Amino acid sequence: MFRHQPPAPDWFTADDSVLGVALVFPLQGPAGIFGPTCELCAQLAAEEVNRAGGVLGRELKLVPVDGGGSPREIADQVEALVDLGVVQGVTGWHISSVRQALAPRIAHRVPYVYTALYEGGEHTAGVFLTSETPRDQLRPAMGLLAHERGVRRWFVVGNDYVWPRRTARAARGYARESGATVDGEVYLPLGTHDFEPVLRRIERSAADGVLMLLVGSDAVRFNRAFAAYGLAARCLRLSTLMDENMLMASGPSATEDLYSTAGFFASLANQDTLDLHGQYAGRYGIEAPALGSLGESCYEGVLLLAALLKRAGTLDVTAIGAAAGGVSYEGPRGLMHLRDRHVRQRIYLARADGLDFDVLTELDLHGSRS
Repeated sequence: MFRHQPPAPDWFTADDSVLGVALVFPLQGPAGIFGPTCELCAQLAAEEVNRAGGVLGRELKLVPVDGGGSPREIADQVEALVDLGVVQGVTGWHISSVRQALAPRIAHRVPYVYTALYEGGEHTAGVFLTSETPRDQLRPAMGLLAHERGVRRWFVVGNDYVWPRRTARAARGYARESGATVDGEVYLPLGTHDFEPVLRRIERSAADGVLMLLVGSDAVRFNRAFAAYGLAARCLRLSTLMDENMLMASGPSATEDLYSTAGFFASLANQDTLDLHGQYAGRYGIEAPALGSLGESCYEGVLLLAALLKRAGTLDVTAIGAAAGGVSYEGPRGLMHLRDRHVRQRIYLARADGLDFDVLTELDLHGSRS
């Protein structure tokens, strides 16, 4: 059976004047809530790269691909774009199930910069990663909340796929390090609406902390149900995937004692963040979707992909990998360096304050405040 070939974009030509990049981001499903921000941030970065002369003498053009559907179908579509010669690179935010389907198909052929926080352990040649992993993101946050808030019993609520399950496995060890335990775990299908059975289990447990490993609108619905059930007075919540769009959708009455940890928050009061706010508002206006770590990661992805190609001076994946150890770039998260194909970065802990995040501290890799 022949794979369906997507149509080439109107601008596509067979010459070397354009460097096409597949931008894989969610336009449907639970993660669709922050998909528009992903696209706008990536486009802003592409325009910045092109103003600086493009990549290898070519204009960088993004080819949007809906990353919110079936992992196999997404992999089929992106591989077809590579086959056609439409794209010479791939980046974007999409869940780990999509990455696992896509990487074996294209990473040995074109560079693939994955921007979503993930469970760690990705070593496929040709894959480069800009975002947070549990060791640097979750471990210090759990340690700090155990020390400062006295959390001793965690309950995990996650979607049922690789990122939540592997992250929860790591969380059990992080809990032990701080004298705590994980006393319950529940995994739910993407797109879950009814959280009452889970809330009853949390209520019957002795949990004083809930680790949320839910995607997008699933987390929004859980926040609302959690607050309506009256559990916010007893259990704090910690999420490693909670941006400003999700916070606003949850509403201020549903975010009491909700913590988030990430490498970027729009409320950070530093020059890099303020510069991005100015560029974003100037380009898209004040009515644009809210900036947040999940959309902003796509800005990072475009910058890293451009830096990789410029450093290697070629589109050859083997040469790009060989040169990757010396790659750095400067963006909204500051001056970033690539090590072991992962970007190393500062990680912050924030607490919800109405419809915004109050950034409390920068975390170190050992779970104490830096």
